[in-house]
Amino acid sequence: MATATKTSIKPLDDRVLVKPTEAEEKTASGIYLPEGAKEKPQTGKIVAAGPGKLNDDGSRNKLTVKKGDTVLYGKYAGTEIDVDGVTHMIMRESELLGVMEK
Repeated sequence: MATATKTSIKPLDDRVLVKPTEAEEKTASGIYLPEGAKEKPQTGKIVAAGPGKLNDDGSRNKLTVKKGDTVLYGKYAGTEIDVDGVTHMIMRESELLGVMEK
């Protein structure tokens, strides 16, 4: 019997792994959108973060975001990857536009 293994990704340097939020299925007025008309989400939740950028002197600049933060990023930011059948984005902290607060 084979056991399923869960892939774990640890970003390097100042990179973060973001799970994008689901695209809206219907508009505010209640119209359902077909798959091709959905906009690519630009928000997501950080699921892993690297240790920070390595400086020339060997020290590290800590990231200003952490696991669990909901972030806003640019439309063409990062690289889309597939982790155990789920789409994620991996990008540098500098590609993030902001942290969403409630």
